[in-house]
Amino acid sequence: MELESKRIEKIISKKQRRKEILEKIKKAGSEEYETDWDNMGIPKILKKKAKISEGRKSRARGAGFELKVRMDLGKLGWVVDKWSNNVDLEVGEVVTAKRKFNPFSKVMTIGTGFPDFIAFQLVDDRRYNVVGVEVKVNGLLSKVEKEKCAFLLKKKIFNEIWIAKKRKEGRRVFVEYVDFKERYGNKFGLG
Repeated sequence: MELESKRIEKIISKKQRRKEILEKIKKAGSEEYETDWDNMGIPKILKKKAKISEGRKSRARGAGFELKVRMDLGKLGWVVDKWSNNVDLEVGEVVTAKRKFNPFSKVMTIGTGFPDFIAFQLVDDRRYNVVGVEVKVNGLLSKVEKEKCAFLLKKKIFNEIWIAKKRKEGRRVFVEYVDFKERYGNKFGLG
């Protein structure tokens, strides 16, 4: 009896798997999806073409806004550079950011650190104000990014961390800087 029920379950699971594969093949044949295939000829990844182009445009807008922030900080008298380190919260230290390889353009992406920029400004003859700047179009940080900011401030790696966000007035776009300590300081004991 038990052997017969296992056999029936196996047949049902094979039928379900076949149905899933046929559904994927049907989607792969449509103009709406872009498909990657595995070595057995089964569709592996199905992506909607509309989502692909939306993501491409979003990344381009984000990169353009990063450039605008960098130029704006330069106009305000800051010396700005790309920050190429990241925070490993498990170990509790600043580490070199991993480089990402883009297989399509065959290049390594270097600027993947957190925060995006480090900015310096001379205070007096011997002191500089050192600020980390994270660029977010909407101004919202994830939970992990907030923890990284709090770590960097507690270890006194940066004097301040600013969140650069987009502010629109009519058709014009301006950069607005929000101090992390003012916005989230009480939550992380930076107060």
